[in-house]
Amino acid sequence: MRVRVSISTVLGLTAALILTACSPSGTESRPAAGSSASTDSPADNDRDDAVLSSPELASRLLGESDLGTGYTRKPDRPSGNDDVTVLGCPALDDLGADAATGSGGGLDFPHRAKAAFTYTGNGEVTEELYSDTGRKLSDGTGRIFDAMTGCPAYQVLAGSTPIDITTQEIPAPRLGDEQWSHLLTFSSEGADMVVKQTAIRDGSVLLIVSGSPALVDRHLRAALTKATATG
Repeated sequence: MRVRVSISTVLGLTAALILTACSPSGTESRPAAGSSASTDSPADNDRDDAVLSSPELASRLLGESDLGTGYTRKPDRPSGNDDVTVLGCPALDDLGADAATGSGGGLDFPHRAKAAFTYTGNGEVTEELYSDTGRKLSDGTGRIFDAMTGCPAYQVLAGSTPIDITTQEIPAPRLGDEQWSHLLTFSSEGADMVVKQTAIRDGSVLLIVSGSPALVDRHLRAALTKATATG
């Protein structure tokens, strides 16, 4: 049976590979060599922003009223159910099986919120917010983005479905304190799909927007504005 890669599979897979590996796993984090981030100010020198709780982060996610017409929120995906094997990328392998499967539980940042939306049946966008100290957010996010962009081509098995992935680092908008961005091309059974992923760290808040490139570009600034609003 031919199994076509869908954007739902891709976004879930991307979240499994990237987001659950963002924080330290019990050892001291170090800045990744050759970090792909653009940095306006080192995390060590950031203002002492308070870490936000998960409910506070959830209240700062974009909703359907913020996005406009044509968007429908998707039901939350259960965590820890991704059956993913990484092939051909030792840097990702070195992060451990939990980074690839999304089943790490305590490995991910403890304060988080997420919302995913479909757009008129032709595209999706996912927003995720995390909160921790600036240093932890910086080190963790840099590690995983460097691991992925350090492997320009690799393969994953999502269950029994092989998906070829190529990565391309691209310039990130100069927003917040640090920025990361790349394009991932997912190929399976003759179908290709391009996903853009941009991460912005502003103080103690990390915003990651993933999905159809045009939708990421359209909503990134509004997402950051709402995520970092005060008062």
